[in-house]
This record gives sequence, C-alpha cells and structure tokens, in this order.
Amino acid sequence: MVNNILTSEQAKNISIDEIYSNLSTNNKGLSENEAKTRLERYGYNEIPEKKVSPLVKFLKNFWGPIPLMIEIAAILSIIIQHWDDFAIIIAMLFINGIVRFWEENKADNAIELLKEKLALKAEVLRDGNWIELEAREIVPGDIVHLRLGDIIPADVKLISGEYLTVDESVLTGESLPVDKKISDIGYEGAIIRQGEMDGVVVGTGLNTFFGKTTQLVEEAKTRSHFQKATVKIGNYLIIIAIALVAIVIVVGLVRAESFFKLLQFALVLMVAAIPVALPAVMMVSMAVGAVELAKKKAIVSKLLSIEEAASMDVLCCDKTGTLTKNQISVAKVIPFGNYTEEDVILYGGLASKVESRDPIDDAFFDKIKESTQINSVFSKYQLISFKPFDPIVKRTEAKVKDENDKEFQVSKGAIQVILSLVKNDQDLQNIVNNQGKDFASAGFRALGVAKSNNQNTWEYIGIIALHDPPREDSLDTIKTAKSLGVNVKMVTGDHIEIAKQIAGKLGIGSNIVLSSGIIGKDDPETIRLVENADGFAEVYPEHKYHIVELLQDKDHVVGMTGDGVNDAPALKKADIGIAVSNATDAAKSAADIVLTDPGISVIINATQESRKIFERMKSYAIYRIAETVRILIFLVLSITIFALYPITAIMIVILALLNDLPIMTIAFDNTRVAIKPVRWKMQRILIISSILGIAGVLFSFSVFLIGKFIFQLGIATLQTFIFLKLAVAGHMTIYLTRTEGDNFWKRPFPSKILFITCESTQLIATIFAAVGIFMPPIGWVYAGFIWLFALLVFVGNNFLKTAVIKWLNRRDAKKLTNEF
Repeated sequence: MVNNILTSEQAKNISIDEIYSNLSTNNKGLSENEAKTRLERYGYNEIPEKKVSPLVKFLKNFWGPIPLMIEIAAILSIIIQHWDDFAIIIAMLFINGIVRFWEENKADNAIELLKEKLALKAEVLRDGNWIELEAREIVPGDIVHLRLGDIIPADVKLISGEYLTVDESVLTGESLPVDKKISDIGYEGAIIRQGEMDGVVVGTGLNTFFGKTTQLVEEAKTRSHFQKATVKIGNYLIIIAIALVAIVIVVGLVRAESFFKLLQFALVLMVAAIPVALPAVMMVSMAVGAVELAKKKAIVSKLLSIEEAASMDVLCCDKTGTLTKNQISVAKVIPFGNYTEEDVILYGGLASKVESRDPIDDAFFDKIKESTQINSVFSKYQLISFKPFDPIVKRTEAKVKDENDKEFQVSKGAIQVILSLVKNDQDLQNIVNNQGKDFASAGFRALGVAKSNNQNTWEYIGIIALHDPPREDSLDTIKTAKSLGVNVKMVTGDHIEIAKQIAGKLGIGSNIVLSSGIIGKDDPETIRLVENADGFAEVYPEHKYHIVELLQDKDHVVGMTGDGVNDAPALKKADIGIAVSNATDAAKSAADIVLTDPGISVIINATQESRKIFERMKSYAIYRIAETVRILIFLVLSITIFALYPITAIMIVILALLNDLPIMTIAFDNTRVAIKPVRWKMQRILIISSILGIAGVLFSFSVFLIGKFIFQLGIATLQTFIFLKLAVAGHMTIYLTRTEGDNFWKRPFPSKILFITCESTQLIATIFAAVGIFMPPIGWVYAGFIWLFALLVFVGNNFLKTAVIKWLNRRDAKKLTNEF
C-alpha cells in the first residue's frame, strides 16, 4: 500500500488489517508524535477558503451606485472648476470607502471568531486514550469514535461496532437514511441518526470524497424581520430623496441655472440622503453584539437570529442539563428476586460504555468505582457488542462475556421498556409501576436493568432511582425571564410526576401536559392547551416540533432548546433554536444559538444582550430617517420658496462625513434592556422619526429667518450659519433617539466612545464655521448663538419625542383593548 492518503475508492478495496498496518501503528491509535508528523504532511482537515486580499476588499468599496455618484460629482466639480468641492468630494469618497471597509472587516472578523468557537469536535484514540480534538486536527490513520448525533468529521472506514444509520442528505440530496456496517465508508458531513461505531480516518480536507459540505456558522440568506425592516426604511428614504431631488432639478432648470452645477448639487444631495450605510451599520451592530454574546457563553451561528432572540416571548426549555445540573447520581437501588443491589449496579454498568460519555452511564461507572468488590468483578467481563441508547427505543443493550467465556445480554432503560422484555408477570408489573410512581413523586427518574439467563430469556434485575438536582441559579433566572416577558415552559421526557415536582421547585407552575394529549392535534382547544401549559412531560424529540408549530400558530416567537440529533427539526422550526452545552453536532448545526455553558441563565443573558443590540439598531434607524427628512425637506423648500441654496454642495459633503463617524460608534453604545419582547414596529418608527425630522425643518427655518432678517447675514455667511446649525443639532438628535421612551438625561448614559465622537465632530464643525475652513467664517459669537439655539431645540425636541411616544402608547393600548 502506498504511503499516502487513501482515496475513498482505495479504502473500499483494502482490508481493515491493511488499514491498521499502513495508517495506524496499533490498536492504541496514533501517537502524538506520529499525529503531529501527519498533520504537517497532510495539513489541517478543512477546505481552504478563497481569501480575498484586503486591497481588493478595499477597492471594491469604490464601485457601485453610491461611489459612482460621488465620482461623477467629483468630475463635475472639475468641469465647473470648484476645486474646494473637488477636494472634499474626493475625501468623502475615500472616507466612505474606509468606513464601509471597516464595517465589513468588523463583521467578517466577528463571524470568523464565531466559526472558531463552533468548530466541530471529534473523539479520537491517541496513545491508547480517547481524547476530544477539534475535527480540523485529525489526520489520516486516526481512529475516531462515532455515535448518535455526531457529524462524521472526515471520510472514515468503519472498523468496529454493530451498525450506523447515517443521514447523507446534505451530501447526496437523498432523504432516506443509509445503513453502514464494518468496512463501509462514512463520508464527512453525514449525520449519524442511530448506532455507534469506530472508524479509521482515510481522507481529510481536500481529499475527502465530497469535500467540506457542512458549515455551522453562516449568515442566513432568508429574509428575516430585520431584513424586511431594513428594506422598508431604505425604500422610504430613497423615495423621499428621489422625489425631492427631482423637484430641485426641475425648479433649477426652470430658473435657467447652470446644468452642471445643478447636477453636482443633486448628486451630492442624493449621496447624503440615501441610507447606504444602513444595512452595514446594523450588521456591524449584530456582529459586535454576537462577540459580546460569545463572552457570555452563547455562540450565535446565524447573526440574524439576534433579532429573533430579542423578540422571543416563549422559551421551551429542556429539563435535564438546562434547568437541572445534569450531574446524575444513583439515589436508590431496588433489586428484584434473588438479586442484590450490587448485582443491579454491576449489570447496569455492563449495559454502559465509557466512550459514550453519557451522564447515566457515568453514574453507573462512578458507583462501580466506589465499591472495590463490584469493580473487581466488573473488570472480569468482556464487552462483545454494544447498542447505544436510542431516544425511540429508550434503552441500551450489550452482549458480554464472563471469565468462563459464557455470553449473555444486558440492558438498561425506561422501566416500562425493560418490563416489556421480560415474561409477562402481573405481580412484577404492579411492583415496577408502583415503584416508578414512588420515585417520580420524589423527583427521581427510574431506570430498569435486565439480563438474559441460561434459557436466553430476560430477567428483571431491579430498578435504580437517578437523581438530577435543579441548578442553583434556575429559580432566580426563571423569575428574571418572567420579568422580561418570556414565558418558560419545561419540556422533558420524564414521567409527569417528576416534571411536576421539578417545575414546582423552580416556580414554573404545575400545569404540566402529557405530550400524548396534544400530538396529532391542531384544533383551537389543543392550541389553547399548549399556550396555557407550564410544561410538557413524556415528550419524545419529534413531539417538540409540533409544540413549536402550535405556539407559532398563535403568533408567539418561540425559542426551543435541544441536544440530540432528533431535536434538529424542532430547532430549525423554532424562531430561535438553541443547542445546549452538551448538544450533538447535528443539533448544533441546526441551531441558531449554541451554548457553551449549561443552564438557563445563559439563555436569558443572551436574550438581554439581544434586546440591547435591537435597541441600538432601532436608535440608528430613527436617527437616520429623522436626519434625512430634516435636511432634504429644509433644502428643497428653501430652494423652491426662497430661491436660495441654504448650504453649498461642499457643506453637504462635510455634513455627510461628520455624520459617518458617530454612526460607526452606535454599535458600542450603552442601552437598557427592554422589559418586554421587542419587534420591529415600522409604523411607530416612521412616525417618531418623521415628526422629529419635521420639527428639525421648522427649527432650521427659524435659524434661516434669524440669520437673514435679524442678523442680516450675507448669503455666503448665512449658508455657514445654517451649516453649523444642521451639524450641531443633527448630532444632538442621536442622544434623543437612543432613549425612545425616556428623557435624554435618564440612564444609561451614552458610551464614552459615542459621546466623545459626537462631541468631537460637533467641535470640528464649529471650528470650520467659526474660522472659515472650506466656507466663509461666521466668528465665535454667531457660533455660540447656534450652540445655545441648538441646545434649546434639543430640550424642546426631547419633550416633543416623549409626548409623541406617550400618544403612541395610548393608541396601541386602546387598539389592544378593542381587540379583546
């Protein structure tokens, strides 16, 4: 065999012995040194992405409708020999390119960070020990352990175990699962639906049969509420801009103004008015927020899911590992017949497997280690074959051999499932049922253990009570969730009595519904039952999908947690699919948010952070609409009514440049957490921003009239006077829009970077106007008057804003009352 990576076709045609001899040193797996050598030789197990150089990325920002309009305006400045205009327009072109490059780079860096945190893991045999590695670090010859819910990390040849049922739909498009046995090839990217086997890696990276076919972190291409909102805002502003600029052009042509000068002004006005940065600023806000969420142990796999998390009003939460500690321990053992407690622990341990790293299996192994006697007996048995836990079958099964080479089977699982294996015995059935109820009422989960006898029939060995205590933070976190308007519903596969007991302790409520009462039903009564339920018991993974569906029918934004491969459909169906910290690769790939720490507190932290991000995006949207309305309407009315250009083209360019800097820092602003789930209310946003914009128009005309008739300023000086008012008052508007329902002096105060940037740009505009840079000077006295006027207007607009919001709140409350 050649000493090279095996292709899939080669791997199919060689024996397992040949694979071991050529790719693996022995049955202990590769040594670390050999693995390092192979990593250097074959490279990481990944498909290299096509990298775009920073220079190309930067230059791309100078191509497109908006840059082209700026470039045409610059050319027109040369034609009409306005060299100052030309210099500033070119500066605008470069600054616009730099800002867009920075925003894109910031978002790209955040996404790369999230990709790293969501990297696939693989369980690998190295130097005789099973260790967890990132999938990109495995090399040809590594022996990997594959089990239910894993995404196969590389092309592997299966070498031990009974079978795998594999979903290859992401590779082939074939929806039916495929069965794999020893010597078959498992392809990278396929999802394991059933079974547990070991395989030797025969292809990595570019040498896999299908190449890299799954990717956890992605930017969703579907149109979300966020994208719809962005389109609506953009369309609203573009329509206003086109209509008003068209009026300016028509009026100018009627007045026989210079066509080139008129066209230059119109182009510059369009560039300043169209919200080209709107999608980028909002995407950067989400990217920066996603990094903050990662610090709080919640990895966002789809940036747009941040908005959905802010809107979530129902959270369907798994009990085990999220509300409880997932530190399962054996609380009590009830043996049957002539068997002892030690026998129950021993046979339960034989029906487990170390590599599975299952919490219940670990509970048995911990109990075995506590007893020297059981441990010494346990070590004498040899595992021949093992069927791992299946959420449908609800039990494990193993074939073992004792020291006398006698083979028998052992199984552990749900007590009723184990009961179905043994000979029908009414007395035993009554004992099992009663004991199960007793355990459930005490909050314990019951697990049955059975073994086959000499006649190859099953015997019930006994029942074990498993205890998984609630997490210390769950009670307080659920109270916090309720205060935020999030209704937490517990979802568990356990007995209804266990569910009621845990739900009661955590303050969730006692209205627990059996899944059997809602499955297959979608009538209004069932929907109402699900909506009013505090939790669901005896739930199978496929039931979760239906629960989500029924809640969404009532217009709820639903979050659903999950960890297993069968949870994937429900995670995809939910508005926010949340893979918990111990989730399988398949669940993580289906989820919108992946938790790296256990507990519900991580989810609530993510919800709070998402609402902060939403508030920043809404703040920017209101500010951008208000500013566009204010400047455009004021300019057009001044030109049409007074036949006067209130500011020059170069002043518009400077305003646009100065506006770009604070806009970049909105993503880092301090903001409060909304006490209720938030959604895009476009009518409300357009009303608030339009009223602020129209108020800005009236105050701008006040400055225009004061400057012209009271101060009797010349036209050139009057233009500088108005420019300073637009610059100073415009940036003060940011402080108004960042606190929708409160006065501007209420906490939280602006972040340092936002405050410093806003005040710096206002200071720059003041110096330009007072001293006369790129415009005639007005002096410090008139500059001081503008500041005083702008501050008074700012306070007046603050009270106008709060009055409008109070009116909107009353209107919405009345509308809601009428609906009921």
